[in-house]
Amino acid sequence: MRTRRELSVLVPSLNAAAGLGRTLAALAGQVAETIVADGGSTDGTRDLASAAGARVIAAPRGRGSQLAAGAAAINVPWLLVLHADTVPGPGWRDAAEAFIADPANTRRAAYFRFALDDASPQARRLERAVAWRCRVLGLPYGDQGLLISRDFYESLGGYSSIPIMEDVDLARRIGRHRLVGLDVPFVTSAERWRREGWRRRSARNLACLALWFAGVPPERIARFYARRR
Repeated sequence: MRTRRELSVLVPSLNAAAGLGRTLAALAGQVAETIVADGGSTDGTRDLASAAGARVIAAPRGRGSQLAAGAAAINVPWLLVLHADTVPGPGWRDAAEAFIADPANTRRAAYFRFALDDASPQARRLERAVAWRCRVLGLPYGDQGLLISRDFYESLGGYSSIPIMEDVDLARRIGRHRLVGLDVPFVTSAERWRREGWRRRSARNLACLALWFAGVPPERIARFYARRR
């Protein structure tokens, strides 16, 4: 199984016990190793990850810092970055294996189709908006997964140790024409949208993106994001 030999998964976590078990179960036996880069969870996340067979790495809090620390611990040729509340859909491993097998993709990265575990019309509208953002702007977010060779990742300088927008920062360095969409759903929990409100959360995310492109420091964007949760 080529994917299992060549691919490790990296999951950043912070008090993610509610959804992490489903994510790790979907990865079991599929990859060389799963690394959970934890930013100081207090809810049993680390124990849950260890019990599921993942390697847990303690890292400074902040998704960028956590991902940078986790990626540094990966020794196989490919890594898949995945959020703790996102579950790879059926067929993900075959799609990843096909991407890895193509030599042209050593200088490209792949992302998967954003999907939500919600049957509402709001969820479908958001999925379509994300598909447009990826197709036109070349900006997949971390909840879509990122499949990238370690050599390419390192040549780009890796994840920046920033508290927010680390996925956008890396996607910009990869470049739209070197990002490949794979038509396999990565299903993310819609609980945050249901709790905070579909329009409110989507508007806040869009505001953070606009602030990023306006040159606002990530630390200020993170404070803006936290105040509106």
